Amino acid sequence: MDKNLALEFVRVTEAAALACARWMGRGDSNAADGAAVEAMRKVFNSVDIDGVVVIGEGERDEAPMLYIGEKVGKGGNLKVDIALDPLECTNSVAYGRSNAISVLAAAESGMFLHAPDTYMEKLAVGPDAAEVIDLNASPEENLAKIAEAKGFEISDLTVVVLDRERHEDLIKRVRKTGARIRLIMDGDVSAAMATAIPGTGIDVLMGIGGAPEGVLAAAALRCLGGAIHGRLVPRNSGEAERAKRMGVEDLNTVFKTEDLAKGENIMLAATGVTDGDMLRGVRYTGTGAFTHSIVMRSKSGTIRFISTEHHFAKDPDYH
Repeated sequence: MDKNLALEFVRVTEAAALACARWMGRGDSNAADGAAVEAMRKVFNSVDIDGVVVIGEGERDEAPMLYIGEKVGKGGNLKVDIALDPLECTNSVAYGRSNAISVLAAAESGMFLHAPDTYMEKLAVGPDAAEVIDLNASPEENLAKIAEAKGFEISDLTVVVLDRERHEDLIKRVRKTGARIRLIMDGDVSAAMATAIPGTGIDVLMGIGGAPEGVLAAAALRCLGGAIHGRLVPRNSGEAERAKRMGVEDLNTVFKTEDLAKGENIMLAATGVTDGDMLRGVRYTGTGAFTHSIVMRSKSGTIRFISTEHHFAKDPDYH
């Protein structure tokens, strides 16, 4: 994949962000997500790739667009697997909360785990602690090792956890270590990415979230030098059977970063929809809008933050 392709992917996430940001605070998460999906698909099909969605909006019978297995791009000789979330944190947009992004990752064929639509226990950190985490260890042991690797006191660490009833015990245990906790309503992809970006104030992601989002987080952390460990947590026997049909024989398997996102040529682009720790949200003007994006490549290790001014009269794809 050519380095210029990464900038083409930014155009795709920008379009999705611009389309769904108009729904911020209007209380309709489905409309916001639908706007992001439609805009992302439209711009995707102007990119010179023979792409297939491997992490998407759901199976073909569940999602009208950007479903798993859908072809995207103009076609050609460059075969690319795509993992995407046109709008991570639909409720954050609907109710005017923070950290909503549009995100996609790309790799050569066969490099992304085809994660089933179930839950995944996750532990993610930045480069300083990438070599010390162990999902089979206790939260207390992991936080002690992470703090030591970063040269912190445990009380200096900030741990992000999804605010869910299933995390009550985890939250109690983290609090007892003295670590600080930031509870979020949605958005563990952006939280996992933030652990590896200086200045966000986020050191660790812990807890159970979506398995497809774990693949997106792994793609980002491959580019950023961080690490994520994940283990599937099916919610019922049907999800467990589906995971096995997709090739996960042992549900106790701990997937590491390189298991979730393989290869040496991974690209990821994300654009802020609402303001977050990592990216600013969309700002509309009388003639267009401003967006703030991040684009990265594992091959070069390059990380770019891109501020873009859009003029809708000159570029109707974004309007």
